[in-house]
Amino acid sequence: MVTLIDSPTSAAVQPRLTVQTADIAANTTAIRCLDWDRDRFDIEFELHHGTTYNSFLIQGEKTALIDTSHRKFESVYLQELQDLIDLKSLDYLIVNHTEPDHSGLIPELLDLAPQVTVIGSKVAIQFLEKLVHRPFESQIVKSGHSLDLGQGHELQFISAPNLHWPDTILTYDAGTQVLYTCDVFGMHYCDDSLLDETPERLEPDFQYYYNCLMGPNARSVLMALKRIALLQFDLVATGHGPLLQHHISHWIGQYDTWSQNQVKAQTFVALFYMDGYGVSDRLVRAIADGISKTGVAIELVDLSVADTHEVRTLAQCAAGLVLGMPPQSSTSTTLDPLLGTILAAVHPKQVIGLFETGGGQDEPIYPLRNRFQELGLLEAFEPILLKTEPTAATDQLCREAGTDLGQYLTQSQSPPADTALDPELNQAIGRLSTGLYILTAQKGDVRSAMLASWVIQGSFEPLGIVIAVAKDRAIESLLHPGDTFVLNVLEEDNYQSLMRHFLLRFPPGADRFAEVNTYPAQNGSPILLETLAYLECEVTSRLDGNDHWLVYSTVQTGRVAKLNALTATHHRKLGNHY
Repeated sequence: MVTLIDSPTSAAVQPRLTVQTADIAANTTAIRCLDWDRDRFDIEFELHHGTTYNSFLIQGEKTALIDTSHRKFESVYLQELQDLIDLKSLDYLIVNHTEPDHSGLIPELLDLAPQVTVIGSKVAIQFLEKLVHRPFESQIVKSGHSLDLGQGHELQFISAPNLHWPDTILTYDAGTQVLYTCDVFGMHYCDDSLLDETPERLEPDFQYYYNCLMGPNARSVLMALKRIALLQFDLVATGHGPLLQHHISHWIGQYDTWSQNQVKAQTFVALFYMDGYGVSDRLVRAIADGISKTGVAIELVDLSVADTHEVRTLAQCAAGLVLGMPPQSSTSTTLDPLLGTILAAVHPKQVIGLFETGGGQDEPIYPLRNRFQELGLLEAFEPILLKTEPTAATDQLCREAGTDLGQYLTQSQSPPADTALDPELNQAIGRLSTGLYILTAQKGDVRSAMLASWVIQGSFEPLGIVIAVAKDRAIESLLHPGDTFVLNVLEEDNYQSLMRHFLLRFPPGADRFAEVNTYPAQNGSPILLETLAYLECEVTSRLDGNDHWLVYSTVQTGRVAKLNALTATHHRKLGNHY
C-alpha cells in the first residue's frame, strides 16, 4: 500500500513524500517512507535518487517496532502505524541506531504510547534520554542478549559499534530469519520496488553509501560481518533503500572485499574496555574522541563480549592500544584470560595507554604497565588514575591523552611536510602574513588555550571573526556552536614570553595557565593580563576545512589596553606550516 502526503502548496515546489507498507515475513510489516526528491544528506553527502527511511513492525504475543522515521513524515507515518495496530498494544521500540532520520519520531511515539519499553545499546539509551526530555522505560542490550516476542519471534541482538555511529546494534529474528540492520547494507535509493531486484541499477549507490559511511570504519565492518556469519537469514531489512533478498551474498561479499582492501593500509588504535564495569565506557569514548581528531582510525573492543580470536587479531594488527583496567581475575594469582591474550599478541613497534575504570576491583595498573614496558611497547601517555568520580575535566584529560597518542602515530608515519607542496607554491602561499593571538576558553571546570595566527574578521553585521583551528587541538572540543571564548591579541615586541609558554607541549590534563597572569572575562574565559587587547566571542558555526575547523564567531565585547601599540605580526616563508 502507498500513501501520498497531501500538500496545500504547489506540486511543482513541494517535495514528493509517500509511504509504502508491505508484509515481508510472518506477522512482520515494513513501513517505508519514500523521500523522492531529497538531494543531500549530512551536508556533504550528495544524493542522486532520493532516499527512504524504513521501519518494521513485528506482531507476536508481544509487539515490537524497529526504528521510526524522519520528522518530515510525522503525521502520515504515525497515522499509518495506528492503522496497523492499536498503539496501546505496542510493547517495545527497538532502536538500532539513533541518528535523527531513524529516531526523529520517537518523542511523538512515546507521547502516544507511553507504556513502550525502548530497547537499545547503552549509548543509544543515553542519547535518547537527552533527546526525549521525559522519563521512559528502557532496556539496554548488546551481543548475546535476546527478546522473545512469542509465536516464534525470538529477537537476538548483535553489537555493531561505529557502523557508523557508536550506538549501532543489529536485530535478528530467528523465527522469520530476517536481519534488521538499519544503516548497515543500506543505500540512498528511492524506488517503489521493495526488494533488490535490479542490482546493476543499485550498485553505484550501494558503493557510494559504503564509501561515505562505512568505509571509514572498515575494520568495524569486518567485525560485524564476523558476528553475523553464523546467522541464517533470507532477508536483510535495511534502514535505507530497498530490502535485500535476491542478491544477499553479493552485497555482503562487496562489504567484505571493500573492507579488506581498506584495512590493509589503515593505521588504527584498538581500545579495549569492559562495558558496564565502572566508568570504562565513558572514559574509553573520550580517549577515542581524542584519537579520532588526529585522523587515526579506532576500533572499540568490549572485552565482555569479544572472543579470543578477535582480541588477538586486533592486538597484533593495531599500531596503538588503549586498555581500560578490567576487574581482577577471580584467582588473584592469574591474569584475566583476555589480558593474557593481549600480552601474548603485542609487539615492540606499538604504543600503549592505560586507564583505571573505577569499578572497585580493577586490575592493578602499574604492574600491567611494567609488563607492557618489558615487552618493548612505548607509553603514549601516563596512566590515567581515578581518585574520585569522573568530571568534565576527567573527560578532557582523556581526550587530550587520546590526541597525544594519535599525533604520535601520525607524526611518526607521515612524510616530511616540505615534500607535500610544489616548492614555488609553498613559498608563494607562505607570503600570507597574519597576526599573533592566544585563544582561551573555559567551560565549567575545563579550560584550555592555544597560540593562533590564522585569524581574520569575517563580517561587519553582526561583527564576526573566523579562526582556523586544527582538528587535533585540545581546545577544539570547547569551540562548538554556543560556546564562548576570548581572543587575546599579542603586542608587537612584547609577545615572546607568552608565545613560548603556549607553544609548550602540555601533558594531558595539565593547566595551560600555570604561572600566567589572568583574570576572568564576562563569559568566564581567561583574559591574559599582558596582552594588547582582547575580544569576547561566541561560536556561531563551524565549517569543515579538511584538517582544520573554520570557526565563525560573533564578537560580544572587547577592550584595548594600549591604544598606540601595534599587533604582533607573523611572517612566514613557507606555507606548509604555521
